[in-house]
This record gives sequence, structure tokens and C-alpha cells, in this order.
Amino acid sequence: MRAQSTPQKNPTAVLTPAIQPRMPWRVASVQALPSFKLHICFVDGTQGTVELSTQIHAPNAGVFAALADPVLFGQVFVEYGAVAWPGEVDLAPDALYAQIKQSQNT
Repeated sequence: MRAQSTPQKNPTAVLTPAIQPRMPWRVASVQALPSFKLHICFVDGTQGTVELSTQIHAPNAGVFAALADPVLFGQVFVEYGAVAWPGEVDLAPDALYAQIKQSQNT
């Protein structure tokens, strides 16, 4: 006869809950739009559209010049509450939040 084991709670097996960003300017979702625009939703419900064509096509665009490729621009995603693209290109979420808030107040 085999011994039967009784299941017991294992406190080390408890999963840590996912980190919930609390800063209002953390990005919840982002969508690429035509003409190098992004629609951005923040964790506090603020949302709006930003136009990045000027920055991407500027003579001093630096790493953002790669985003002039519409295929790459369309690969935008959210990483750690920021707008990002493959190749470690990202935008400061607090600056985007301020820009959208300002446009809503004008």
C-alpha cells in the first residue's frame, strides 16, 4: 500500500502580483496612426494624439531618424510604461503626457 500525501500550502509558491504603475503619465496603450502620429492612452485615462513627423524628419533626428520607415514606426509598443520601438528607441512618457494635457487645455 502506498502512502498518500496530503496537499499543504506552500507560502513560497504564492505569486507576486503584477506591478501596477501609479504615475498618471505612465502609458497604458499606444497605436500608430498614419502620417507619423501616435494615439496614446495613459493609466489615468488621459488620451490624445501626438504628431512626430517633425522630430523624425529633422536634420538632427539622431536615433529617431530610423522611425521614418513607416513599417518600423508601426511596430510601436508599450514597455515599462513608455512608448517604444524595436532597437531600443523610446520616448519620455512624462513629456508626451504634458504635451497632450497642454493641447487639451488650449
